Amino acid sequence: MLLLPGKSASFRDVRGTTARLLLLVTAMVVLMVGLAPPPAQAAATIALSSTSGAAGTTVTVTGSGFPKRTKGTVVAGTTRVAMTTTASGTFQASIVVAGSVTITATAGSATASASFAVVEPAPVSTEPRSIRFGVGTNGGPAAGGELDEVAGIAGEAPSIVLSYKDFNQPAPIAELDAVRARGAETLLTWEPWTWGGGVSQPAYSLDRIAAGDFDAYLREWGMALGQWGQPVYLRFAHEMNGDWYPWAEGVNGNGAGDYVAAYQHVHDVVASTGATNISWVWNPNVPYWGSTPLDQLFPGAGYVDLVALDGYNWGTSQSWSTWQEPQALFGEGIAQLRRLAPGKPIMIAETASSELGGSKPQWISSLFSYVSAQQDVVALVWFHINKEADWRINSTTASADAFAAGLAARR
Repeated sequence: MLLLPGKSASFRDVRGTTARLLLLVTAMVVLMVGLAPPPAQAAATIALSSTSGAAGTTVTVTGSGFPKRTKGTVVAGTTRVAMTTTASGTFQASIVVAGSVTITATAGSATASASFAVVEPAPVSTEPRSIRFGVGTNGGPAAGGELDEVAGIAGEAPSIVLSYKDFNQPAPIAELDAVRARGAETLLTWEPWTWGGGVSQPAYSLDRIAAGDFDAYLREWGMALGQWGQPVYLRFAHEMNGDWYPWAEGVNGNGAGDYVAAYQHVHDVVASTGATNISWVWNPNVPYWGSTPLDQLFPGAGYVDLVALDGYNWGTSQSWSTWQEPQALFGEGIAQLRRLAPGKPIMIAETASSELGGSKPQWISSLFSYVSAQQDVVALVWFHINKEADWRINSTTASADAFAAGLAARR
């Protein structure tokens, strides 16, 4: 293109001015960007897993808003632990708190604090409970380790220990001593049969017992227990209203009235030895459809110091069983005991629940609430054995927690 004289210089001046303006604007932008403050970092904070508790509590400290990938410390009084923040400026650390303190976390130039207060545990009541806690374990009274374990699980040492002996064993004086050394008493189950022999054992028929065939043996027990001299609960031929033991009526050649005759005879022979330290416990199973009526089996108030029931919530652990709440399980039986033996103390001598078919923790809570409302129930003995079902207190952690809470809250 042909430029006219005098215009080329003017065009060059404009172009130069424009360039200079662009350079100036660019420089100003660069300067402004360089002077802009960096984005503000979130303030450092910490959160505690618990803000109060007993001395010695382990507290988890969670922090955020700290410099990234930075080493730091968490301090509680004289205790100090190291920590390192993550790529997002967070951390988590555990520290043991010995007293009421301010817990402080520091990383780089960032610091955050939170307070922890030591709370003294509530005083433990030393008043005796109206309902005594008892237990039966696989090893029996001689298994001190098992009883210690139960005490740890339940939060209380049992004051009654369940024991079993058949008609071939002497009075278990060493076991009675072991239980007494623990500050407890024995619920001694005396079974007229040979263990493992089944329901049909004619040698132990009720009419033979009533006829005196075992009197020498009965006197041995009476003299041994009397000489020992300390309190003992003796439950002879328990769960007699069922059909699974040879001392039940309707099995093993036994007829109506035979049980009462045998029970009264055993009581009288043992009492004739002068043993006054024995509390006699008459103990049927909870009544069920087809069980022998309790009226037919009760030996009379003069032969009984306490009355008792055995009852288990089998849940759906068996093909024939269903879930039973405590009141449904024990209510009718307790009513019958009150009618047969008015004024006599009542003991739940064996009980437990399966985990199958419902909530065992809830059942345990309901059981303690139910028995606490029965003013004549003086003891509850838990069958802490994994047998036909897992009857143990700690079959699950939730069941163990419910038991400890229910036991602590009982009447």
